[in-house]
Amino acid sequence: MALRSEFSIENAYPYDRRGVWRWVRSHVLRYWRFVLGFYIFFLVAWSCYAGSQVLIGRAADEILNPSRPNGLLIVTLAVLAVLVGDAISALIGLLSAETLAARFEADARQELYESLLGKSTAFHDRQRAGDMMARATDDTRALGDMIVPGGLLATETVMGIVVPLFFIGLTRLELLLVPLAFVALYIVTARRYLRRLDPVITAQREQYGHLNAGLEETISGIEVVKASAREPFEREKYRRNARLFRDFFVRQGYIEARYLPLLIYGVAMGLTFFHAMWLYGQGTISVGQVVSTMGLMNVLRFPTFISIFAFSVIQAGVASARRILRIVTAETDLGENSAGYRAEMQGAITFEGVHFTYEEKEAEAQEDRGVPAGAAMLPAPPPRPPSSSSAVLHDLSFHIPAGATVAIVGQTGSGKSALTLLVNRTYDVSAGRVLIDGVDVRDWSLDALRSQIGKIEQDIFLFSRSIGENIAFGAPGATREQIEAAARAAQAHDFIMAFPDGYNTVVGERGTTLSGGQRQRIALARAFLSNPRILILDDSTSAIDSATEDQIQQAIRKAQEGRTVLLITHRISQIRWADLILVLDAGRLVAAGTHDDLLRRSPHYRRIFARYEMELPPLEGSGDGGAGTGEAVGGEHEGAARALLPTIGN
Repeated sequence: MALRSEFSIENAYPYDRRGVWRWVRSHVLRYWRFVLGFYIFFLVAWSCYAGSQVLIGRAADEILNPSRPNGLLIVTLAVLAVLVGDAISALIGLLSAETLAARFEADARQELYESLLGKSTAFHDRQRAGDMMARATDDTRALGDMIVPGGLLATETVMGIVVPLFFIGLTRLELLLVPLAFVALYIVTARRYLRRLDPVITAQREQYGHLNAGLEETISGIEVVKASAREPFEREKYRRNARLFRDFFVRQGYIEARYLPLLIYGVAMGLTFFHAMWLYGQGTISVGQVVSTMGLMNVLRFPTFISIFAFSVIQAGVASARRILRIVTAETDLGENSAGYRAEMQGAITFEGVHFTYEEKEAEAQEDRGVPAGAAMLPAPPPRPPSSSSAVLHDLSFHIPAGATVAIVGQTGSGKSALTLLVNRTYDVSAGRVLIDGVDVRDWSLDALRSQIGKIEQDIFLFSRSIGENIAFGAPGATREQIEAAARAAQAHDFIMAFPDGYNTVVGERGTTLSGGQRQRIALARAFLSNPRILILDDSTSAIDSATEDQIQQAIRKAQEGRTVLLITHRISQIRWADLILVLDAGRLVAAGTHDDLLRRSPHYRRIFARYEMELPPLEGSGDGGAGTGEAVGGEHEGAARALLPTIGN
């Protein structure tokens, strides 16, 4: 069964993700022609190389007992021919292996990236960016190394043992006695070696991800580090992580140093020579057969030695594949629902008995029960209202008609941002329903839903691209004229044109080369260009100076036209022109109405403005809400306010 994902590719190649080795095999067999060419040409190469040892033995017999005048020359030319065949076959086989490795690495990296795009925000909240980067770069590189040189050398190990043994058997069957005993002991010791190596390599890869995550966090927060003079602390923390990473390599070295097959090979070489000489003394084999047998045994030395490196590289690749597959197969919280409801959105929003809590404890609970990280999530229990101690929002019920501007206010931690995150399904409700145009957001196609909802937050994210590309991010096919029109509407055109390169000016990462007000206006221009039916402004002017705010106010008023706007702010200048104001306290809706009405009737609302030097009207009544709220809104939004009355004061 396919995993849920917020993003998927049509006709994507179906990789087998039921296990690490199955996943690797499905990637490799996608390019079966290269696999076939690799094995065929390396089989030919090893056959040529082993055959040359037999011919060298034949040359020894020709020296001692010439069969014809030019017999030695013929044997010499035959040796030259098979060694040239060995070189050509190995070259073609290596080219096939390198091509296979490069494509495997690229495909795995693309698969991981597409998987990350499809994961929910809740999933990404639980991840460390540096560790994800380590998986997308170093772990995918290890997959390529697993094929070349890892798989290449492992194949050479197998062929470098099997082919010489085949030729030894053709020389004299009795001569296989010692080599076969060596192979049996080699397999036993190699399996023991791999069992000891696997946990060390796995821990090594995990530690690298931890090391990289710490590095990314320090670099991202470098301003805080420097402002707090915490460089010595961060230096020591990184040093501890790097030392632990080094220690895993040292431990790997200890295991590799005790690799027994090389010792066993030395004993087998001596015993084979003793056996061959004994058979020669019995008159069973010739000098040439002794020479060829020892030459073939000497061929075994390379695969026996190189298998140390091959096994280590393959184990590193398997550990990296396990880390990548853990992310790819991790169950995400939301699915794209591609067959869901699609329509042009009008913008009416309804909350019905909504409860919400951040559902990250379920994953932790599964790990506590022994479920490995990255395994499919256990079936969730039926939705139920969360306890008051864990819930972010409690029993919210209200209706916002299409085209209304609604201000959402409340103290820090009251659940304002969480409320807006439920509208575009960044998260799903824990209980209750959120409807847009009368349709549950869970029944909407995720693409159709989110493409018609725009959001601008306080911390604007801009990509390290040109200003024009940042504005057109949500509408990649937009023309320059459309981009400029959106910038003019957002009061951004003038300052953009003041730059030497205008709209082609490349901003720094996250837009750090621009001021806060400039970033806000570019974000508004981006919203204008994508033309969302619902626009969410989450405290988007809290860090703007008064002069800049006037320009942004004009842009926001322009943004309101024909759209449903959810506005999170504490600025009274913005709250006043909202059609409806929702007041939250500890995740509950405690009041609703217009600015003037709430100043008279809501202690919670008055408390928000207590810091302003303004005269407040006398408080009417003893609690929030109450009769008269609906009448205070008036006009087309009167019904919306009346719908709020049953929930006020809950």
